[in-house]
Amino acid sequence: MSEDGSIQSDDLRTRLHAMETKLRRMREQRGNHNENAKRAADSRDSVQNQGKELRERIGERLEAQKEVRTRAKTHQAKRDEIQKQIGELISQKRGRKRDGGTKSVVIQLSETIGEIDRIENQIMTDGNLSLKKENRLLKKLKTLISKRDELMPEVQELQVIEIDLGDMEGSIQLLRSEADAEHKAMLEANKEADEIWEEVKPMLEERDFLRAEGDRLHAAFVSSRESADNVHSGIKELLDQVNEIRDELKAQREERERIIREHNESVRMATKTPDEDEELADSLTEQLLESGSITLGGTRAEISERESPRKRKKSRRLGTTRGKRD
Repeated sequence: MSEDGSIQSDDLRTRLHAMETKLRRMREQRGNHNENAKRAADSRDSVQNQGKELRERIGERLEAQKEVRTRAKTHQAKRDEIQKQIGELISQKRGRKRDGGTKSVVIQLSETIGEIDRIENQIMTDGNLSLKKENRLLKKLKTLISKRDELMPEVQELQVIEIDLGDMEGSIQLLRSEADAEHKAMLEANKEADEIWEEVKPMLEERDFLRAEGDRLHAAFVSSRESADNVHSGIKELLDQVNEIRDELKAQREERERIIREHNESVRMATKTPDEDEELADSLTEQLLESGSITLGGTRAEISERESPRKRKKSRRLGTTRGKRD
């Protein structure tokens, strides 16, 4: 591999090491943000649970206060009705009608019942009634009975005392005593409701504090999660770059391995002897056969060179012998 390629690889490894170091730091940051988010979420959930329990207690106390207030209003309504009856009785006692307004339901009921008794008694005892007048009285009696039935439940709901129109003074004293009792009961109920409210007020302040704290912790949770998400996005981008460098280094490594492999293969092929290279041996054999100078045990030229000195020696020996004979 060239020197430039080696320098490039070193530069890529340096960049890769720096990026991997940065990735570790970013992962630690993301982990810290996620841990902060988890702590904020746990604290938020705890605060919200406390707030929920507190709201339930507040609801129970407010419901109790509502019941007490309703009881106070009932006592107030009874007191007002009794006082209205007292005023009507006093007016009747003095022989004048009370100016303005309608009669109390108790007075109306008492008067209606008295009129029903009077008509029934007249029908049963008056033998001089004509059929027409009797029918008129029966029709009126029917109307009065319907009115009585309408007034009765209202009187029972208010639970006011019945009065005796024949004893107005005694009825007035009895009604005044009852009105004072209802007024006192109303005041006690209102005092109880006020005490419940004094108990609820600090609970409401705590509820508002827990609500604000829950909102703050939720905002911290959201902020930490957003920070973690932002770091995660940065990690993904950096990972893409890291993977590109890794792929490039891998390609360079594979290229170096290929070059080394091909170099070793060429060296191995260049250093082969004919007996190791079957193709080379076949090629040489073919060339020798085509030249016609191959024999078993060696070439013809080598045999001629070995045989020539012997022939020359033999000729010299033969020539000497012939000279001696002459």
